[in-house]
Amino acid sequence: MPNLLQMYETLIENMDVKGLDIPFAAVKFFRGDDVPISQFVLNYHPKGLTLTACQALKQATLGDAVCLTKKTIGCVAAAIALGFIDRDETKPLDGSRVYTDLMEKQYKDKQKFIPPSPKDFTDGIVYACKDAGRDDFALFGNNDAGRYKTVSIAKHAVNQMSTIDPSDTKAVFFYPKKIDCPDITPDVIVMSIRPVELTRFIQAYQYNTGKRINASMGGLRVVADLIARPYITKQINVSTYCLGARLIAQYGPNRMGIGMPFNEFEIIVKGMSDSRTGFPFHMYPGAKQELY
Repeated sequence: MPNLLQMYETLIENMDVKGLDIPFAAVKFFRGDDVPISQFVLNYHPKGLTLTACQALKQATLGDAVCLTKKTIGCVAAAIALGFIDRDETKPLDGSRVYTDLMEKQYKDKQKFIPPSPKDFTDGIVYACKDAGRDDFALFGNNDAGRYKTVSIAKHAVNQMSTIDPSDTKAVFFYPKKIDCPDITPDVIVMSIRPVELTRFIQAYQYNTGKRINASMGGLRVVADLIARPYITKQINVSTYCLGARLIAQYGPNRMGIGMPFNEFEIIVKGMSDSRTGFPFHMYPGAKQELY
């Protein structure tokens, strides 16, 4: 199995900046009834709470592994993107969920609140709550303009979001580079980088391939951009993070995400080493410190 810590250290060493730290998380999918989920992975299943995928991803970058299932994922949109539930399911997810709990908290008549179904997200009603006349789906009170101006615009945007299909995902394991995961090779690597670091990543990738990176991103559902899209397309993608990632998972102002299939991460690690003397990253403005 790959030694993720060793690969990460090789990457950082060849960026030649003392003390450089880039948040890192590995993601593994368990899909289909015939795919066993080891007890090792299940030991990291949250108990008594739900987490958004963005929160799970961030926890992994901080050193804590998380195994999300349909029961513990706290964001309906992420549950759709990661293939836990069908996008046209008309029944809301049961129990308390982080994202929809925010809706209930701001809604004036909490006794009558019914969480939105996956289909409500897919049809654009949740994201265009003002245009749809659904103040129960607002996040920020009566003056919430929604995430898109109209339902039709919202539906158009949703249709462009990557979704793993069929919806047969049983678990998604988010884990840090320091955990020894027997018999597991990650599907996707996600790193939280600064723009200056993204520059060097692209240079490292192109050194041995000559390939360009074509980013596709939106302002919502970042796990679709950073996890589902690389998983489906087998290509690297970049995102500036989404509303939930910023407000719920609290990703910092100078960070953006890069998601890549594991084999593409291997190419970047090798490219970083091979091209070290051709791209003096330590001389790039801001490479040695955060710029605010």
